[in-house]
Amino acid sequence: MSDQIPSPPPGPTPAPSGADAGGGRYAPPPGYALAPAPVAPYGNPLRPSDSPYGVPAAAGPPPAAAATLGIIAFVLSLVAAVGTSIVAAVAAYRVGLGAGRRLFDDVMVGSFDWSFLTPVRGDVLWTEIAFWTGTALGIWALVQGIIAIVKRRGRGFGIAAVVIACLGPVVFGVVVQSLLAAGLAAGTGLTG
Repeated sequence: MSDQIPSPPPGPTPAPSGADAGGGRYAPPPGYALAPAPVAPYGNPLRPSDSPYGVPAAAGPPPAAAATLGIIAFVLSLVAAVGTSIVAAVAAYRVGLGAGRRLFDDVMVGSFDWSFLTPVRGDVLWTEIAFWTGTALGIWALVQGIIAIVKRRGRGFGIAAVVIACLGPVVFGVVVQSLLAAGLAAGTGLTG
């Protein structure tokens, strides 16, 4: 092997082209033609065979991912909004029923003592547990629902989970307040 530079092929030397020719633009040497770059219609990506350089192009929409992420978020949001509201509402009704008469008597006398909740402390605790469980599950469902929407993994379920998780505190508050008021009314004997 020798370290010689190969000599140009015999024949006429082509005229300089491109920037050397003084035109300021690149032009291929005579006898060479550039192939036009393939253009795909809007929304249709190039197929690997369409690429002029042999580099695979994006091929169609991504395959549908499993909807598990969105379904889990949806179930969590239902448990947070409906399940904990039912538990808290039942406990709040029992609180109103058990403490209604004493609360009504204390308000009429003018003194207020939180010890009137002592006989129903178990139900107060269940109401509080349901509140904090619903809060934690609702935040989890909200975050996981947003992730499911972004990653397109159960997008419909993710949207429903976000909506339910956002409405959950309103549902919880209305249901618990309504049943607490009903329990207080039944406990004080004010129902007619």
